[in-house]
Amino acid sequence: MMIQNTECGIIITETDRLIIREMVPSDLDSLCKIMCDEEVMKAAYESAFSVEEVQGWLNRHLKRYEDYGFGLWAIVLKETGKMIGQCGLTLQSWNNEQILEIGYLFQKSYWHNGYATEAAIACKKYAFTVLNASSVYSIIRDTHIASQKVAIRNGMRVIDKATKNFRHIEMNFSLYGVDNTKI
Repeated sequence: MMIQNTECGIIITETDRLIIREMVPSDLDSLCKIMCDEEVMKAAYESAFSVEEVQGWLNRHLKRYEDYGFGLWAIVLKETGKMIGQCGLTLQSWNNEQILEIGYLFQKSYWHNGYATEAAIACKKYAFTVLNASSVYSIIRDTHIASQKVAIRNGMRVIDKATKNFRHIEMNFSLYGVDNTKI
């Protein structure tokens, strides 16, 4: 795993097609292309975020880098240098326990190209080799088939289900997981 500081943020790792780096304040416009898009956000969060909510999201991840050394990272297409999504690691609550989750969101125009899977696999590898995590998880809505397929391609399987309230809406989620021994 490589960690390299650049003017565009700290590079966490790379894949064949992607640079995975910490987000920086100037990534707000790229994040808005993802999180203010109704179709992108419907699957995961039921509705698009406002610009103010996206700014809060970005601020939380900048703080997570300081507090934990990880968070959701910018996914940059090597070919163009453009931020096309976000993927990374966050601590999430599941049944009153803190778990390490791999989460991902991508601009709609970059769906169905394998970028989410490529980034998620790199984040799993980072969690196991750099953070020495024993397990990683993805919490996915039961209606979000594409995201479920990414988790399966990342070696995960469903290990639990629950209903959670997010943004005042009851939603059904599946917990996908994989242990470090399965890489």
